[in-house]
Amino acid sequence: MKKYILFDNDGVLVHTEPLYFKANIQALKKFFDVELEFEEYMKIMSEGTTVWQKALDKGFSFAEVEIARNKRNEYYQNFLKTENILIDGVKDVLKELSKDYKMGIVTTSRRVDFEIIHKNLGIVDFMDFVLCEEDYNFAKPHPEPYLKGLELFKAKKQEAIVVEDSTRGLTAAHKAGIECVIVKNEFTLTQDFSKASYFIETLKELKTILN
Repeated sequence: MKKYILFDNDGVLVHTEPLYFKANIQALKKFFDVELEFEEYMKIMSEGTTVWQKALDKGFSFAEVEIARNKRNEYYQNFLKTENILIDGVKDVLKELSKDYKMGIVTTSRRVDFEIIHKNLGIVDFMDFVLCEEDYNFAKPHPEPYLKGLELFKAKKQEAIVVEDSTRGLTAAHKAGIECVIVKNEFTLTQDFSKASYFIETLKELKTILN
């Protein structure tokens, strides 16, 4: 029986992934005149590698990449503050689930970005904890983030379930030995989800699976 739910953030609870992609596109183009194709970006995200390798391969230095990375972060934060990132019905679903389950967020987002995203949404009110990039040594697809989530809950693997929308997150959950639900996201639709235990169209279907 499931007692704990570990949610990914971007693409599951909020609609932010296209904005991060757009910020990377702009920074690579502005500083290095490098194009970033969607399929290429999906591969990078799935493997947990870096978009900046394209610049390094062209001979740009790590110092130049760091300047571009900081600008990318500025672009992204501006998008977060000005674009609509809400996913319909998420807060209502979490309110209902909180009656029967303990919940946490496990994200690869930086804490500063996460706090901008969730400043006025009320989503974190339903969570026991939030793990961001700074809270573990190895990011997804490494299992450490989800294993740390289990540790905080003092939960057994079979008592928990992960909700993800990407291959990167699914791989992390699978390596951690935790069942994973994939929620449909148009942005990550082309990725390989063959290791997932369940598939849902929206979070509203999650309780049906848990029951």
